[in-house]
Amino acid sequence: MESISTDILIIGSGAAGLTLSLKMADQFNVILLSKDEATLSSSALAQGGIAAVITETDSFEKHVQDTLDAGAGLCRRETVENIVRQAPARIRDLVNWGVTFDFDLGREGGHQENRILHIKDQTGSTVHAALLKKTQENSRIQVLQNHMAIDLLTSRKLNPLSILPNTCIGSYVYDMENQRVIAIKAKVTVLATGGAGKVYLYTSNWSGATGDGIAMAYRAGARVTNLEFMQFHPTCLFHPEARNFLLSETLRGEGAKLVNFSREEFMLNAHPMGNLAPRDIVARSMDAEIKKSGHPCVYLDISHKDPKFIKERFPFIYKQCLNYGIDITTQPIPVVPAAHYLCGGVVTDITGATEIKSLFSIGETGCNGLHGANRLASNSLLECLATAHNTSGYLKEHWSEFEISPLVAKNWEIPPSPDRTEMIVIRHLWQEIRTLMWNYMGIVRTTQRLIRAEKRLEDISQEVNHYYWNYPLHKDILELRNLALVAVLMVRAALARRESVGIHYIL
Repeated sequence: MESISTDILIIGSGAAGLTLSLKMADQFNVILLSKDEATLSSSALAQGGIAAVITETDSFEKHVQDTLDAGAGLCRRETVENIVRQAPARIRDLVNWGVTFDFDLGREGGHQENRILHIKDQTGSTVHAALLKKTQENSRIQVLQNHMAIDLLTSRKLNPLSILPNTCIGSYVYDMENQRVIAIKAKVTVLATGGAGKVYLYTSNWSGATGDGIAMAYRAGARVTNLEFMQFHPTCLFHPEARNFLLSETLRGEGAKLVNFSREEFMLNAHPMGNLAPRDIVARSMDAEIKKSGHPCVYLDISHKDPKFIKERFPFIYKQCLNYGIDITTQPIPVVPAAHYLCGGVVTDITGATEIKSLFSIGETGCNGLHGANRLASNSLLECLATAHNTSGYLKEHWSEFEISPLVAKNWEIPPSPDRTEMIVIRHLWQEIRTLMWNYMGIVRTTQRLIRAEKRLEDISQEVNHYYWNYPLHKDILELRNLALVAVLMVRAALARRESVGIHYIL
């Protein structure tokens, strides 16, 4: 089995992983893994923008308070202060890397002020493309596409009798193009794999959001937390041909209204901020309207605004909806909530450090206390930039504490090829997990449903592990293994938290 060594191994090619790569490559060699094409990530799908205080009428205190209010009392204030206060500097980083923002500031749910920097309605894709371009131009960053991390290499796994602290020394990696396993050893390993939206039947996430980093960290012995807090974005397009098309919250920031089947603006009675209430409240209100009416969706209506303004402010959304036969300048848009952002993850401090030595976790994969029980809109890309910056600063200051481990990774044994018709079972299990999570651990939960979900998910996990250990590697099996584990952990977290708070609403 081939073994490669590097200074830093970064697993994940979204905004967090790319930002950290750029910040470390001035002094160190970096290998960055992308389990698909590097252009694909949830970061690239983010339409809204980045929250940052840049006007005299706004203040850090207001942004901090909005974040704390959205987090329903479970945020870590020192983390919120750190990330909010460095936002202007992180915006300057992007500008220096070639990103040009629009001049007008948007407003989204839960914000007191207009503070959302954006590039039309394609902020995420523009930012991600700029970061990826700079990364690919840097000779000290090796981007390995179609390479999926299987499991972390740790000192405790390789030497179970050792009394030394458990240390991450790299990862086993599946090279999908050559269908082989390699070991990548590193002084520091960073998880930046994003969230786990694909655990649900309906999600705004890209197809690779299968909780890989969280699952690998948990199997390696790291703690995870707050996994019950999966945020549901209120407005995903409801259309048979649209799989995960998000309708940015900035539509509501520009005056779009949520209305029910009878065209009644139901959010006015649900919260003082109306259509710009925090996401957990909007999603639950939509869920209640759908259940009450029996209609499969509600509607987002911006048709009262000037058509020219709509086309110029939301060109991508306008074009995509038109492709589905919906003219948003004249018609309300059918929408439903969908799984969007995991506020929990691997337990870290403000530097991204986990409880396993030499293992860090950033972006949506980590949980440092920023979001609490519910994320404030447009704090996600900010989190990616800020946590990457914090980690890079810590690593540069403490680099002498890290070293390549002398431990040797064990060779990977590949089982004989099975009957390929068995792969249909993998697809069935995948569908069963996602349907079960949507029905039993959705926007509104009950203890009895969660108990049933936990039992079935444990059975599914055993089935999946059978395929993992007895069949040759396949991306679908690896992702399903991670997905099944994260689903079980999410349900257990929901059962452990008996009170309703933020996103977690239990009857």
